[in-house]
Order: sequence, then structure tokens, then C-alpha cells
Amino acid sequence: MKIEEQELSGILLITPNVFGDQRGSFFESWNQKAFKEANLDFTFLQDNHSRSQKGVLRGLHYQIQQPQGKLVRVAYGSIFDVAVDLRRSSSNFGKWFGVVLSDENNQMLWIPPGFAHGFYVLSERVDFLYKTTNFYEPSLERCILWNDPDVDINWPFKDLSSPILSVKDKNGIHLKNAEIYP
Repeated sequence: MKIEEQELSGILLITPNVFGDQRGSFFESWNQKAFKEANLDFTFLQDNHSRSQKGVLRGLHYQIQQPQGKLVRVAYGSIFDVAVDLRRSSSNFGKWFGVVLSDENNQMLWIPPGFAHGFYVLSERVDFLYKTTNFYEPSLERCILWNDPDVDINWPFKDLSSPILSVKDKNGIHLKNAEIYP
């Protein structure tokens, strides 16, 4: 597998070795031994599967306590995936990283604890899978507003009224008012 560190400290883009022939393809999306040998020694406690339609924007979510590291990937379709650094002590505090993840590039993104996460669906449908290092606890979940001008994410659409949002995501708060990490 190929592991590429990104400009935000801790964010890793992981490209697995994909083996294909006339029948299709195969790759290991998680192999504890291989990841540990690559100095990526995570303990995952929960697997999640999200299915969304084109135009859905989910996020920017995080848990203020019990923060979750996430290994994210797309099983079907494509998304624009985003992580925002919420670690006040980081030189990249408030900055974001975005990448297209798809069933064609098979890339995975490691998002360490201390980041908010979200994605926008580019394909007609997406099946999005992610492993977490901590359990989901609804009472600890927080949401940064997806279009906060202080974060200024360059989402891949022109009409800012176009994403399909949940009530929670519509009511996200600005970074300057958010609970953040030390």
C-alpha cells in the first residue's frame, strides 16, 4: 500500500494494492498486521456504513469527548471528503483538507482524532464505509457549519443552496463559537 502524508498533520491518504483480472478486482481495505508494519497501529471499535444520494452533504461532525479517529473509504460511487483541524494547539487549526474518494481510485483517508469530518456526494449514489477508534455517542457529537466562512471549504458545487442537508447540518455552528480540542 502507498501512504501519503497530507499538508494537515496526521491526515494520511492511503492507496491499497489492487489486484484485478477479467473477473474484477480485489484489495485489502484493512489488515491489522500490514497497517501496524506501516506504523499505523489503530484499534477500531466500530464500523459504519452510510448510503446517500447525489447532492447530499454530511458534516462537519466530530465528538468533543471520546474523539474518533476514522479510516474512511467509498465502496460504491464518489464523494468529496473533507477534514477540518479542530486542535487549537495545531499550526493548522481551522484549516481543511479535501480529496475525492471513489470506488474507482479505492483510496482511503485516515482522519485522526481532533478533526471534524464531512463529505459531499458527487455520484448518483454512494456507499461510504468507515471504521472508528471510539464509539459513537450522540450526546457528545458536535457540528461545524458546512459553509462557515472562517473555514472556507471549496466545495465542488457553485450554488451554495444546492446541497441536501439534515436539520443537524443546517444548524451547525461557526468554528469561532465551537467547542474544540486543546
